[in-house]
Amino acid sequence: MSDTHFDVAIIGSGPAGYTASIYTSRAKLKTIIISGSLPGGQLMTTTEVENFPGFPKGITGPELMMNMQQQSERFGTRIVIDEVTRVDFKNRPFKIFTGSAEYTAESVLISTGASPRKLGLKSESDFSGKGVSYCATCDGPFFRDQEIVVVGGGDTALEEATFLTKFGKTVKIVHRRNELRASKILQERAFENPKIEFIWNSTVVNIEGTGKVASVTIKDINTGAETTLNAGGLFVAIGHEPNTTIFKDQLDLDERGYVVLNNITRTNIDGVFAAGDVHDHRYRQAITAAGFGCMAALDIEKWLSEARGKQ
Repeated sequence: MSDTHFDVAIIGSGPAGYTASIYTSRAKLKTIIISGSLPGGQLMTTTEVENFPGFPKGITGPELMMNMQQQSERFGTRIVIDEVTRVDFKNRPFKIFTGSAEYTAESVLISTGASPRKLGLKSESDFSGKGVSYCATCDGPFFRDQEIVVVGGGDTALEEATFLTKFGKTVKIVHRRNELRASKILQERAFENPKIEFIWNSTVVNIEGTGKVASVTIKDINTGAETTLNAGGLFVAIGHEPNTTIFKDQLDLDERGYVVLNNITRTNIDGVFAAGDVHDHRYRQAITAAGFGCMAALDIEKWLSEARGKQ
């Protein structure tokens, strides 16, 4: 087998990709991970992870990802830090092109994840991981007894806000319209919750603090008036974008761009599988991504052995 041909090529390197590679490499399948420009995915920007089993005192996101990477390399996975620019799943072996190389593979796992939509403020990136969060279930417990601001008006925003009322002193939902897009039942729950307050027709224009978030400035889109709210945390809940642009001509994607799966981890192309947030817009947790990575690896192993049996 040449240096650029693999049994399994994994595109993306979050918990799904690393977990899958641990399984495939241990099964003696020649495996490559093409990690993207940010190896480790979203967890590289997460300071503290307290809900991944096995770490009673918690672990930082980057440390967890480095552990997974080292475990994968121990079994022989080749990890390349490069960005996939194009794929050819129409011919076999499958071809994967990066900025600097071309690889071929018998099977492919897509684990490119999803990126949270951002507000686009400079102060947002300055305070990312220091009070600005994109995941209430991940970070909510760090904001006990604090005033919290949530941005958004869909199901995710209301689910996150309701969850955050378990920890925060108050939760203010800032929405740029005067009505919500969320489902009626979630709206009813939020309106009935004494800890939740709505701020309508408004957008966040700045975030301030020393070392961590202390206040959020909002602007009324009708009057232009600006108000500063005290806040220990800002949760941005305006949706996620799956990282699937390079696959859109070849894989079945849903209307939001997530990979559509048949039979658990299989895509519409025989031999191409997917795992993690690239298809899972419901749970979006490191542990569920790792679980999907394990499932996909076992499916790939079985698929390869059956495909080779037929040859």
